[in-house]
Amino acid sequence: MRPIFITLFLFFAIASCTQKKESLFNGETLDGWTVYVEDPSVNPEEFFYVNDGMIETVGVPVGYLRTVKEYSDYHLHLEWRYPEDPTNSGVFLHTTGPDLIWVAHYQAQLKFQNAGDFIVHGVGVSATLNDTVYVSTGEVKPLIPKMNSTNEKPAGEWNSYDITCMGETIEIKVNGLLQNRAFNCSLTSGSIGLQAEGSKIQFRNLWIEPIN
Repeated sequence: MRPIFITLFLFFAIASCTQKKESLFNGETLDGWTVYVEDPSVNPEEFFYVNDGMIETVGVPVGYLRTVKEYSDYHLHLEWRYPEDPTNSGVFLHTTGPDLIWVAHYQAQLKFQNAGDFIVHGVGVSATLNDTVYVSTGEVKPLIPKMNSTNEKPAGEWNSYDITCMGETIEIKVNGLLQNRAFNCSLTSGSIGLQAEGSKIQFRNLWIEPIN
């Protein structure tokens, strides 16, 4: 009964939103974001940057873009595509702590053909999926596969993530299809991040809507 109850709770919570959507990207600058790149010799402005109204990263070396502001209880929407060879990336949720590879967070996976997988990162960070409790040790980062087969579009085409974070619950939809649901998340707030891990990837139409 719990999944049905939680789903209904999230539905009515979202329906009761009275606050306006907040754009996370103005299409021109990366104001409100900070860049962390593993290699200190890399210029952060050449690692993540704005290209034709999109957020873009070259993807190597590894690193991430992170919002300065922290969030809790929200619906997040974003769109992504790999303009060239598709490899790996991710969306960080409830990102907490000092910057490092990798900072504590939950990850909505963006590895090609694996969008919707859920990853638990950070020492002691935990979540329950499919009645199993997953705890990260730092070195061990549990990856929980998506519910359904891949529904991503081919490289070069746009995909969407719709992610609802409410209390200790996180739901992830890929192109409108529910692909994962986590309960009892030990992290319930933090910044939002975009990962660079392999090749060029682009993001657009990023917004967040608070849930009362």
